[in-house]
Amino acid sequence: MKDRTILWVFLAFIVGFTLPVCSCVGTGLLTMAMMERMSRVSQQPAVSGDAVAILRLEGTIHSAPDEYGAIWGVTPEHTARLLKQAAANPNIKAIVVHINSSGGSVVASDRIYHLLLKFEKPVVIWMDELAASGAYYIACGGDYIFAHPSTLTGSIGVVSRFLNVSGLMDKVGVETEVIASGPSKDLGSPFREMREEERALWREIIAETYDGFVEIVAQARNLPEEKVRELADGRLYTGRQALEAGLVDELGTLRLHLHRPHLQGPHHPGHRRRDPSSSHPRLSPLVRRHRRGGH
Repeated sequence: MKDRTILWVFLAFIVGFTLPVCSCVGTGLLTMAMMERMSRVSQQPAVSGDAVAILRLEGTIHSAPDEYGAIWGVTPEHTARLLKQAAANPNIKAIVVHINSSGGSVVASDRIYHLLLKFEKPVVIWMDELAASGAYYIACGGDYIFAHPSTLTGSIGVVSRFLNVSGLMDKVGVETEVIASGPSKDLGSPFREMREEERALWREIIAETYDGFVEIVAQARNLPEEKVRELADGRLYTGRQALEAGLVDELGTLRLHLHRPHLQGPHHPGHRRRDPSSSHPRLSPLVRRHRRGGH
């Protein structure tokens, strides 16, 4: 009995010592990663002579505040800071936006798209391994789109997923009680099956957002909306297939295209800058609703 007591005391000591140490180490690593990301943002290397800036947008697109999202993914705030640096440096004549992302938030994608659209210097998009869904949405804000032949892009569309664990809850004998101001206030609750009128409501939201995506692609690629809708069934395209469909302008590698004429300035014939003030901005429906004060 005494030996067992000593063993438990020893284990408690080990656990009590190890957990704080692991917590401190984890916090330290997280802090170091955030400081490294922030230093990359704040440092602007000296540039002599004409240059091209490369902006890397990698990971999930989201709108998390920088204090939470600074070490992962693509945010409008981070992108805006990079663009501000490039705009302030007179030696930077153009930017290449290096995209490697599977997509993410509709609103965040739309915000970054408009940041690129309004940028005054030439914007060339280069798609790495993946530039799908919201990442392709962002690419539409550029003047020219390059892709690797094996890039996976497209996935033009909108999707929502809802989990239903009501059957599991019934099996384990757990019930939920909801008090709401309206019958659809808990729409999407995982604890009950979605009602048909709620499915119809959500389909309207998806359709409206999808229409906005199609409009942006049609405008950016100078394609009829009917053609875009044929392409925008959610499928992925390789770089070669995207070129044939008119979704990208050219194939190749990043290094090959850094010296191409599309990066020589806004007056070059290859520069296709669209003036966002010449027509109404193609805001996504969700953003339009947000700016009208909706929720």
